[in-house]
Amino acid sequence: MNNLILSFNVVSPLFLVMSLGYYLKHIKLLDLKTLNSMNTICFKVFLPLLLFYNVYKSDIKSSFNLNLILFSVISVIILFLFLLIVIPKIEKDNSKCGVMIQGIFRSNFVIFGMPVATELFGDEKIGITALLIAIVVPLFNLLSVIALELFRGEDKNIDYKKIIKGVITNPLIIASAIGLIFVLLGIKLPTFLEKSVNDISKIATPFSLILLGGYFSFGNVQSYFKKTIFIVSNKLIFVPLIFIPIAVAFGFREIELLSILLVFAAPTAVSSFQMAKQMGGDSILAEQSIVFSCLFCIPTVFLWILILKQFALI
Repeated sequence: MNNLILSFNVVSPLFLVMSLGYYLKHIKLLDLKTLNSMNTICFKVFLPLLLFYNVYKSDIKSSFNLNLILFSVISVIILFLFLLIVIPKIEKDNSKCGVMIQGIFRSNFVIFGMPVATELFGDEKIGITALLIAIVVPLFNLLSVIALELFRGEDKNIDYKKIIKGVITNPLIIASAIGLIFVLLGIKLPTFLEKSVNDISKIATPFSLILLGGYFSFGNVQSYFKKTIFIVSNKLIFVPLIFIPIAVAFGFREIELLSILLVFAAPTAVSSFQMAKQMGGDSILAEQSIVFSCLFCIPTVFLWILILKQFALI
C-alpha cells in the first residue's frame, strides 16, 4: 500500500501541473503562438540553466557511473538502429518515418525525468540522473537530426554539415558541456550568480509541464489514430518492457535503474514537434505522439514505478 501511495504521489503532481496548462489553453489564456514562444524561451533559457546547474552541482566522482552511461548509450543506439531498419518497412511515407522513429526512441528526459527522480530520491542523489541527461540528451538530438534528415523528402543524402551544426548549436548540449567544464576545472560561480541561476532553473520544470499540457490537442485524432497508437504503445510499454528487465539483469538498482526507466519510458520529447516542423517531417503526427504519450505516461510510469518498488528494485 505504501508503494502504491508513493507511486501516486510521484506521478499525480506532474499530471496536475500539465492539466493546468491544458486548462489555461482552454480558457484562451494560452494559444499556439504563445506556446511556441514560451517553448522557445524554455528550450533556450530555462532548460539549459536547469541542465547546467544540475551538472554543475553534481559530484562527478560519486555520480559518474561508466556502466550506467555505456548501458544507456548503447541501448539507445541499438533501439535507434533497429527502428531505422523496421519503420521504413512499415511506413512508406518519408515525412512520417523520421517522426515515428523519433517518437519511439526520444524521451522527454529532462522535463519528465528530473522531477520524478527528485521526488523519489531527493536533490542529493539526482546527480547521477543529471549526468546521464548531459550525455543522453545530446545523443537524442543527434540521432533525431539523422533520422529526420534521412527521411526528408525523396532525397536520401544526409546533410552532415547540418547535422553537426544542429548538434553543436543545441542549447542543451552547450549547457551540458559548460557544466562539465565548470565541474572538471573546479570553476565556482560567485554566490550571487549561483543563487540567481538556481532560482531561474527552478522555473524550468513547472514551466515545461504547463507547456506540455498546453500543447494537448485532440484534433486530427481519427486520421492519425493507428500511427499514434503504434508510437505511444511502443514508447511507453514495449520498449521499456525490453530494456528494463535487461537493466535489472545487469544489476542496476535504485537511482540508476530509475534513470534507465526514465530514458525509455518518459513521454516523447516536446522539442521533437519543432524539429519535425523545421525539417520536413509530419508535424501533426509529431504533435499527436507528444500529446498522447504525455497523457498515457501518467498511468504507465505510475505502474512502472509501482512494479519496481514492489520488487524492491528502486
